[in-house]
Amino acid sequence: MTQINALKQSEPEHYEDDVRFIKDENGLDYIEIENRHATAKLALQGGHVMHWQPRHTAEPVLWLSKESRYETGRSIRGGIPLCWPWFGAHPTDSSLCMHGFARVTPFSVIDIGQMNNGNTRVILQMKHTENAQRQLSYPYTLVLTIEIGATLSMKLATTNRATQPFFMGEAFHTYFNIGDVEKVNITGLEDTEYADKLLDFWRDKQDGSIRFNQEFDRVYVSTRNEVTLHDPILNREIHINKKGSNTTVVWTPWEKKAHQMPDMPKDEAWRNMICIETANAMENLVMINPGYTHILAVEYSVTDLQ
Repeated sequence: MTQINALKQSEPEHYEDDVRFIKDENGLDYIEIENRHATAKLALQGGHVMHWQPRHTAEPVLWLSKESRYETGRSIRGGIPLCWPWFGAHPTDSSLCMHGFARVTPFSVIDIGQMNNGNTRVILQMKHTENAQRQLSYPYTLVLTIEIGATLSMKLATTNRATQPFFMGEAFHTYFNIGDVEKVNITGLEDTEYADKLLDFWRDKQDGSIRFNQEFDRVYVSTRNEVTLHDPILNREIHINKKGSNTTVVWTPWEKKAHQMPDMPKDEAWRNMICIETANAMENLVMINPGYTHILAVEYSVTDLQ
């Protein structure tokens, strides 16, 4: 990997490899990346991938709310929030925030550089803050590796530094940019058992591909399947290939719930997003023994609609 210390002179018919560090008016830090394959933007608070668009695509792959609030301690609506060390509500303390504290905790840059294939790799480590310590007393290390190119890959590595095992939940809570939620469909979860959060976690098996005509919030358990999002409006397929994950969550808020959320637009923007989350949740919580590391990994790729 070649370290990027300065802007490189672009060659004819090639894109310049460019990494920019930005601080906003609220003191939050971001990294903007351009390479020959893609553009991307990351927020260091939460290790949050906000934007990714391969050069061969006409539209961004990730959806980001124009009403997101960029403030210290507040999560961003859209992109890829990190849910860690629990998914959903805390299992024993309802006063703690939904989906854990990783998405509002600052990360440090461990390394950033260009790969031999032209991709850009960023390695981040979550800082140990007082807020994090209050919510998880076990010693641990959390490292996020992001590789940005024509595909986007992410690896979240949790190392148990304690002397006893601990359990955790986790997810890449990915918001995808789509043409119309009523036109897309999702394959790869056929015949998979799910818990329907809108029906008090009622259990059933998925019958055929997933389509949408109302609010949808299901946790698909004990599945390692690759999932494909088919989008006839944007004429593309988004492929989600995962490792170290036994849960997939699919969520769309629909109009009423979207308009009740302060960081969601009050127009029809909810139609242009769907969440497909690479996770470990419910009966698929992960136990990590002392000294061991668990890696949650996902790769996103985009092809023309078949």
